[in-house]
Amino acid sequence: MSLKELIFGGKIAGLDNTQKEYADSIQEWVPIKNIIDGVVVTNDNRFVKIVETMPVNFHLKTPAEQQTIIYYFASYLKIAPKSLQIRVVTQRLDMEGYIKKMRDYHAAEDNERCREMIEDNIEEITYIAANEVTTHRFFIIFEYDPSMKARNSTVKAIAQRLNEEADVARRYLDLCGLEVLDPEYVDNAVLELLYEMLNKHTARRVRLPDGVFDMVTAIHGVYGSEQATNNNFGE
Repeated sequence: MSLKELIFGGKIAGLDNTQKEYADSIQEWVPIKNIIDGVVVTNDNRFVKIVETMPVNFHLKTPAEQQTIIYYFASYLKIAPKSLQIRVVTQRLDMEGYIKKMRDYHAAEDNERCREMIEDNIEEITYIAANEVTTHRFFIIFEYDPSMKARNSTVKAIAQRLNEEADVARRYLDLCGLEVLDPEYVDNAVLELLYEMLNKHTARRVRLPDGVFDMVTAIHGVYGSEQATNNNFGE
């Protein structure tokens, strides 16, 4: 069996290829099987790396700095993975916490004029948040393909190879003046990111608890040395 068949068609060493989703659960429609070393494993056995980068305002740079950014970014594109995608996620600014606080002030305020001013402030902030103010997050996304030549066909080796590609991107983007986020607990960070993307509205008011990945692992009975390869996301 070829490496391509191992990755895209057949069983992969160290990965549970027989797991079943719970009936009527979100696992039946979320196309994700696992998160291993910061790499997303899909149900059809593709391996995807998501890297978040902080933006810079290109137009505020000097002409020399702009040329440097263009040069290094073009250099990176020449060696970037073939499947590279650049994704920008735009969301309305979450002002619910601020509005709730202002409503609490309104409820505790005795002065009628002050209450009117607070009401005006709430209306203005609500309008701005709904129609004008947005936040932007920037990601580069790529998946494993046989040309990357991992040292073997195991999950750990493939994840390591994708993380090496992420390090290459980090070096080039750093030369462009772009900061690439490098979270300490990368599996938790990816899980939280996927949660926010799949639950855009709920994620604004319900945050995942700290250590949620360890909680999921414990629930499914995977401990110790097995956790690195078998903490099943979709099980």
